[in-house]
Amino acid sequence: MNQNQFSDGLRIVLLIPFFLLSFWLNLIRNDLPRMFEICENGLDDDKDGLIDLNDPDCKCSIIEPISLIPNPSFEEMDCCPYNRSQLDCASSWIQASEPTTDFIHTCDWLGWDEFPPPFPFPDGQGIMGFRDGRITQGGVAESDWKEYAGACLLSPLLADSLYRFEFDVGFVNSLRSPPINISFFGTTNCDNLPFGKGNDAFGCPTNGPGWIKLGSTNVSGGSGNKWVKANIEVVPLDDIYAIAIGPDCPHVMTSVSIYYFFDNLLLADFASFALKIKEDSHPCSESYTLQVPYNKNFDYQWFKDGMGLIGEYSYLLEADYGEGMYQVRIDDGQSCRVSAGFDHKIPFLTNLDSKTICKDESYVFGNRILKESGDYQETFKSVNNCDSIVFLTLKVLGTVYDTTSAKIFEGEKFNYEGKTYIDEGNYPIELVSSIGCDSLVNLHLEFFHIYIPNVFSPNEDGINDVFTVFGEENLIQSFDFTIFDRWGEKVYSGKEWDGTHNGSFVQNGVFTYLIKFVLNDGNEKLFSGSITVLE
Repeated sequence: MNQNQFSDGLRIVLLIPFFLLSFWLNLIRNDLPRMFEICENGLDDDKDGLIDLNDPDCKCSIIEPISLIPNPSFEEMDCCPYNRSQLDCASSWIQASEPTTDFIHTCDWLGWDEFPPPFPFPDGQGIMGFRDGRITQGGVAESDWKEYAGACLLSPLLADSLYRFEFDVGFVNSLRSPPINISFFGTTNCDNLPFGKGNDAFGCPTNGPGWIKLGSTNVSGGSGNKWVKANIEVVPLDDIYAIAIGPDCPHVMTSVSIYYFFDNLLLADFASFALKIKEDSHPCSESYTLQVPYNKNFDYQWFKDGMGLIGEYSYLLEADYGEGMYQVRIDDGQSCRVSAGFDHKIPFLTNLDSKTICKDESYVFGNRILKESGDYQETFKSVNNCDSIVFLTLKVLGTVYDTTSAKIFEGEKFNYEGKTYIDEGNYPIELVSSIGCDSLVNLHLEFFHIYIPNVFSPNEDGINDVFTVFGEENLIQSFDFTIFDRWGEKVYSGKEWDGTHNGSFVQNGVFTYLIKFVLNDGNEKLFSGSITVLE
């Protein structure tokens, strides 16, 4: 090979890397697909329309606790509850105790008026309500009135294995739902459900054979109207095939009925909770974030809606990425595992309100000052910093006019709003209504038109021979009177006196009477006076 040939060969060898680089640059420039998907960069690297965890190239084993309790959030229904004591409408659940628990669902029945459940429900549209002692309508305290729900497990809790029972407890208020020891009971035979048949005062499951208390935990709802998440960890000594949940066994002494709610009952082996995503504060809190249990041997990667979140490599999600479906992938150097999805939704609250104000007054509604009747809408921040939309119906009252009528006997007094009236007529009265508005009432006062004679002549001449009362038939339901002589002896009782006593005409003179009227409105009136008897 001569020198020129060597130089040309060297030039070709040096140009090969340049051509290869140009080739790959052209691939990128022409936006040609890559051959593989990078699973955490939020990009569709292989141009197949699927990004990160949504791409089959990035499949990992999903780890999530599956509840051994059937229908754990009371979502599956055999019927829609329309009243209390209808747990049988919730699929797979068993009314464990003789005192009955309640199935509450937004399809219809939303619980007792005196025990309103907190909204929104933790998981779905159904929950269960139960008592821990009650007061009967007769005021009798029944401390043994304890309500439990039960279920046959999908598979048993194995002896000497560690399990975790997570659940949400709902509280009405501090009076109706004081702190409670939530208790978890188990039995080796599903035939032990229900227990205490026919005995309302049976109490907790362990008062009979076949049941053991697996564990309990104290849960407090503070001032109430809230859901609190709690958990119990258990290691059963025998295989457990059925469970019951509810209050603890000791009597609760109270002057009111005590009531709580259950939802989202997650019972699973402890290991399956290793990648369960949890909230660390209320979803509307400014410091809200998500986390999984920490393990120093894990590398973490967070995803939202299947797409990798750049820089989120800790067990704790550092930033707020808004609503969406979150997952965590862990790598322990040997395998790839992904948590079940956590659906982060910010609660959206609505409230209806109505107000009435007087004319020339105003009502402050958010940043607005309202002076006219109408329907208004405003968004406020709730206690937990959630958006709460309030729909307001405002009614502005002008001067209220009303008319009231009354009747009295002539000579009587009529009292109305601190004033006394004795004569017939119309009286305009200025008042203040219950909400402080000016109110004008027109009082129409008139007499009962009743005539009681003061003289009659029982001489059988056909003129003024009897003593009776004359009045408006539509005003008087009935009347009767009694006649007395001047010595106080009763000489007649009835409705029409012919001037006789014991079959003979009385002597001329003055007699007294006592008349009892029953008016058409049911009121009674007594009158006394004198009647003169003449020939």
